[in-house]
Amino acid sequence: MRAVVFEEFGVLPEVRRVPDPEPSPDGVVIRVEATGLCRSDWHGWLGHDPDITLPHVPGHELSGVVEAVGTGVRDWRSGDAVTVPFVCACGRCRDCAAGNGQVCANQTQPGFTGWGSFAEFVAIDNADVNLVAVPEGMTFATAASLGCRFATAFRAVVHQGAVRGGEWVAVHGCGGVGLSAVMIAAACGARVVAVDISAAALELARQFGATACVDAAEGTAERVMDITDGGAHLSLDALGSATTCAASINGLRRGGRHVQVGLLPKDPPLPMARVIGWELRLLGSHGMAAAAYPPMMDMVADGRLRPDRLITGTIGLDEAPRALAEMAGPGITIIEPG
Repeated sequence: MRAVVFEEFGVLPEVRRVPDPEPSPDGVVIRVEATGLCRSDWHGWLGHDPDITLPHVPGHELSGVVEAVGTGVRDWRSGDAVTVPFVCACGRCRDCAAGNGQVCANQTQPGFTGWGSFAEFVAIDNADVNLVAVPEGMTFATAASLGCRFATAFRAVVHQGAVRGGEWVAVHGCGGVGLSAVMIAAACGARVVAVDISAAALELARQFGATACVDAAEGTAERVMDITDGGAHLSLDALGSATTCAASINGLRRGGRHVQVGLLPKDPPLPMARVIGWELRLLGSHGMAAAAYPPMMDMVADGRLRPDRLITGTIGLDEAPRALAEMAGPGITIIEPG
């Protein structure tokens, strides 16, 4: 098969022919129809992820058609249209039994713990607990856009953040995750304040339902407090920096909820006096298990959520190495390997 491969961190990958994957007994091989280009792939290419071993094929947001099926797979057949969460659970541990596959201690991640989807084919283990059917009428590009950023934002806003209609929600960082969070919170009836330093990102946030936008370069927590008349009920750091994390916490009202979604390069100092005195709640959010997809898929199917609007461009596999290295702009770029 053809795949994007890098043998050194930070060195431009190449498209080359490599052996086709084989399914494990409990896994499948998927013919990749669409895969998203994500900043996490960029971090992996730079060597920021300890799970990656070289040579490596990146890519973790994918959709496609089941090509081959392991002997132990019960629920899937060749020809099924599927997508997968970027955190693939084992299905056997205590967390998986409790429905929390997104924090499975034995998790695998395509494009990180193994070769990913910047390729014509990708192998996925534990298929019966990790595959999600792509419904009729949903494009492969839309399905691929769900796999990391959109599903991650959905869990952060709906499950961990427990958003309610009429609440103020602040979203710090309007990249793929942040813009997804803006759209999801607005669809749930919340009033959203989008925060970023990019005018283009803030314009997209307005289009996706933000009530107000704040240029982070002009002050953040104070502006959010003013706009929301005392602070957001729910705030997300969708970027992952000491500055955005602190701004998210400091922009909450008393009793508010902070959800950390963006990965931080190192643990930051936090305004814990505010957390204690105002009885704030700090939560983490890490992907979303396949079993939790149905409510999100229902909202996509009935048009309340439009992840396809996040897609800003489509490229072929030969263009992927340069796009990975440059990694610029808000929205989602889709790679079509075929």
